[in-house]
Formats: sequence, C-alpha cells, structure tokens
Amino acid sequence: MDNKYINEQKHICEKYSQDFSDTSKYLKIGISDNIKSGIMPINGLRHFPEGDTSGWYIWTGEYSSADDFFKPMHISHLEEYYPELLKYLALPAGNRFLIDNNGYEDVWFDEGLLVYDTQKS
Repeated sequence: MDNKYINEQKHICEKYSQDFSDTSKYLKIGISDNIKSGIMPINGLRHFPEGDTSGWYIWTGEYSSADDFFKPMHISHLEEYYPELLKYLALPAGNRFLIDNNGYEDVWFDEGLLVYDTQKS
C-alpha cells in the first residue's frame, strides 16, 4: 500500500480512536458482487484476520448469509476498483463502517464481531 493510503488509514484510525492495524495488500477481503451496482450505502465489517484473509467483509444493499454472497478479492485490486474503501482497512478487528457517495461516514466498534470469532476457535 502506498504512503497516500497509509496516511489516510492512520487519519481514520486516529479520528475514531482506534489502533492502526496495518493490512497487507496481498491479503483478501470478502466483497459482494452487488457492490458493482452502485447501490448505497457501502457496509464493511472486520473479523480477526485468518490465513490469507484480512477479516474484512464489504457489501452494499441487503446483506445475505448465502455461501456465495461474498467473493474473494485481493486488497491490491481495491485501488483499481474501489479506492475509496482503502482508508478504512487499517481499522482493527471489531470495527464496522458505513459510507455513501454523499460524504456520509460512520465508523464504530462492535464487540460482537470479536465474540463471534473467539467462539469459532
């Protein structure tokens, strides 16, 4: 990730009083196909990283628990397709964000995301 995005990531972490959790561009996120539709808002949540995944899941529209709702994408491809999302990816596990194309932004910590992860292991 280049310095432009790292600086934006650090700013978001400071703005919301969260630790900076550097995320390799070689890790994967889960992203919904419907994000291409332009539906707003865009939602994101982060579980603990596991294996070659960052823990991030990003979607628009109606959430689905279907097995094929999220598709894997390397973070390195986000710069090309969805660069506006990169600044949120250094938020640590347990964080969520909600943004729209009118400048609305909400970031919050959801402890329930961490409880779920500890029960998986």
